[in-house]
Amino acid sequence: MVAEAGADFVELGIPFSDPLADGPTIQRASHAALENGMTVAGALALIREARLGVPVIAFSYLNPLLAYGLERFAEDAVAAGIGGVLVTDLPAGEDPEVETTLRAAGLDVIRLVAPTSTLTRLEPLVRGAEGFLYLIARLGVTGPRTTVGDELAATIARVRAVTALPIVVGFGIASGEQARAVARWADGVVVGSALVERLGQGLAPARALMRELREALGAAAS
Repeated sequence: MVAEAGADFVELGIPFSDPLADGPTIQRASHAALENGMTVAGALALIREARLGVPVIAFSYLNPLLAYGLERFAEDAVAAGIGGVLVTDLPAGEDPEVETTLRAAGLDVIRLVAPTSTLTRLEPLVRGAEGFLYLIARLGVTGPRTTVGDELAATIARVRAVTALPIVVGFGIASGEQARAVARWADGVVVGSALVERLGQGLAPARALMRELREALGAAAS
């Protein structure tokens, strides 16, 4: 559905029983998936069968990947058509062996950037980053919000000063209006909680949100 609506890439959340970085919407979705038998292997199988035709990023926590077997996960993820991995609880440079294993299989290691990161912290953080940088729009957990602060422009400028990678903003984007505002400074947006909430209402509301986002980003680019 999201690929058909014009998404440039798809972020697949692999559920974990203790998703500390996620807000209530994604937590509920993760717990529901686990209760219904979803596993790492099952998530990879869904992507392999879907053949989406756009890049896929796996979004998860370190624990389930280690439990599955890191080398096995990396190989199976590439075979399923996944191009990159974002491990939310793995700080940049904290475990070089994990990142090396993922890269060796052909996966990009996507880095999270906090809005409070100083230039001193940013320089080692972006070193070795691949694909794009996922800039967190605000402190706290994932989930929709109503406004986009002007301070985001200054944060993006600070990050651009140390990297040539695209900057994608997530955590709280919930509408076309917000996406258009963020697109004035960023290269893309990630929408998770708002889409999951719409999916809870049915496919039609979810498709409507995707159309709204695509149109807003198209207008921002024109």
